[in-house]
Amino acid sequence: MRKTGIIIISLGCVFASQAQRPVNLETCRQWALEHNKTLKVAKENVRAAEAMSKAAFTQFLPNFSATGAYLHNQKNLSLMGEDAYLPVGVLDGTGNFGIGVTETSVPTIHDDGTLSFGESSVNNRFTTVDGQMVPLDAQGQPFDPQVHPEKIDWKNYAMLPKSAMEFDARNIFVGGISFVQPLFMGGKIVQLNAIAKSNVKIAEARVEEQIETLLLNVDKAYWRVVSVENKATLAREYRGLVDELNRNMEALHEEGMVTKADVLKVRVKLNEADVSLAKVENGLTLSRMALNQLCGLPLEEQVVLEDAALEESLDFPEQVPFDRVWANRPEMKILRQAGNIAAANKKMQISNFLPSIALTGGYVATNPNLFNGFEKKLNGMFTFGVTASVPLFHFGEKRHALNASRSQAVIAKLEMEEAKEKIELQVHQNRHRVEEGVKKQAATRQNIAQAEENLRYAREGFNEGVITSTDLLMAQTAWLSARSEYIDATIEVKLNSAYLKKSQGTLSYEADSL
Repeated sequence: MRKTGIIIISLGCVFASQAQRPVNLETCRQWALEHNKTLKVAKENVRAAEAMSKAAFTQFLPNFSATGAYLHNQKNLSLMGEDAYLPVGVLDGTGNFGIGVTETSVPTIHDDGTLSFGESSVNNRFTTVDGQMVPLDAQGQPFDPQVHPEKIDWKNYAMLPKSAMEFDARNIFVGGISFVQPLFMGGKIVQLNAIAKSNVKIAEARVEEQIETLLLNVDKAYWRVVSVENKATLAREYRGLVDELNRNMEALHEEGMVTKADVLKVRVKLNEADVSLAKVENGLTLSRMALNQLCGLPLEEQVVLEDAALEESLDFPEQVPFDRVWANRPEMKILRQAGNIAAANKKMQISNFLPSIALTGGYVATNPNLFNGFEKKLNGMFTFGVTASVPLFHFGEKRHALNASRSQAVIAKLEMEEAKEKIELQVHQNRHRVEEGVKKQAATRQNIAQAEENLRYAREGFNEGVITSTDLLMAQTAWLSARSEYIDATIEVKLNSAYLKKSQGTLSYEADSL
């Protein structure tokens, strides 16, 4: 039990030491990049876009599919409604089915002079017309069998029963494997892949955009904490000065050298200093919570910032040419890819006017099958072919869609030109803000020196009794204002530097080196 307590205390000391170790801006940035959920969502969008791009590439490859079906029918199929009788004839010398007689047929001469044959395939009697054997109909009139085949009186008939033409089709099984290989789609697949690749680049640009936004927010939160920490220290120093003056005034009042009104005037300033200090400390707590939330730390945890001393930095951002600025900005990358998508979409609309050609093939099996009559077993065959689809007329639908895609391409181009103008203006504004901040910082630095000199003379004059407490309070207030303005100016220089980097598109590249 004792060892367990020692281990817990040791771990607590380790965590406490880690929480109190100095943390710089780069560390906070790294923590934020690892913790931020929105950035993780943006990276997942990149993975999704890459997967969709790979899916689009598969459109170049054949598409294989397997199908199967079972169908149950209530009734069988029959090709005949009743039994049928087919006449039995002979083949003539040309191989045609006819009413001729065989070579062994024995003619019989009737009283009326007509002939009949005992082994003939028909019951018709024959007569001689112009030396040719011509059949007679039921009225004894000669006729041409090719013109009037219905007058032939066949002697023999073959029966074709209805049951022989019935097929058991109540249970049908169908299965097969097929493929479709695009040969020419008018450029649709090519443009589809181009759009998918542009979507990947857009997703990557959005990651860069999110990184820049996150880094800027971390910088603002970091320097806000540094600013409030310095103002809290300044508020404590100012409160100490006023408290010292208050004690001196009370001592002078006891000696009768100042009035009660003079003492109350200093006490009011002391109360104001306490209220200001409380506000600053509360603001410091909230600012630390905001920074911890960005870095993924517990809200109540306090970290020591290495830049709490707020040293001046002359490391100004590099002046980047506008060609590089436009190439670096994620917004421009997104608009550039949006223009590519619009151009690809226009080409896709043009492809709708072109034919589509594909190679098809597969294997199909059925049970029952009709390959060898009607068989109750599974059998199939291979099939191959080429399909073509040519658009003919769609009431102008494709033409209107093409006009719309052309307008989208023009819109994308105009949006890019407008974005270039706004980015150029933004860069110029941030450059002027950095220059203005540096000048303001130098002026406030001089104001501090003058305010400190004025405060020193005021304290000496008050101690010697040549100036009043009011003058000393004014000197202290001027010193407080000068120090506060210097803190604001220094923080403004650092933030304006970050704003300039973001407007030039170089802030996200700092994340790559972390």
